[in-house]
Amino acid sequence: MDRLSPSQRHTAMQHIKSSNTSIEIMLCKALWHKGYRYRKNYTKLIGKPDIVITKYHIAIFCDGEFFHGKDWPELQKKILSGNNSQYWYGKITRNIERDQNVTSELRSHGWTVLRFWGKDIKDNLSGCLQAVDEAVFDTITS
Repeated sequence: MDRLSPSQRHTAMQHIKSSNTSIEIMLCKALWHKGYRYRKNYTKLIGKPDIVITKYHIAIFCDGEFFHGKDWPELQKKILSGNNSQYWYGKITRNIERDQNVTSELRSHGWTVLRFWGKDIKDNLSGCLQAVDEAVFDTITS
């Protein structure tokens, strides 16, 4: 049973942001500080990547753990035992499939795709920046 009324749940869900999230802002500031220039929420590419470094054909996605199914086997068990399980199971499964399709489509068009979990950005920002540096280096040398 949901502890919120339908109108309260609707309001709560409306406040979940899809762009300019805290993890996006954190990564963007760090990239800018390192001298990378980028586009945010680039609509010219499939999947509308959160950050795109057009000069090097790098698409970066900042994925939230719940909505994009991090540790899916474990999360799946929790979802199936919780409220509205069929809805959330279907939604997250579709998100995972969509993410895989977007990644393969972008790669087939010559883009380097980087996906970072929100927790990784918060806890290991330098590691994420290193992955971007390596992707840029690979693009330059190939």
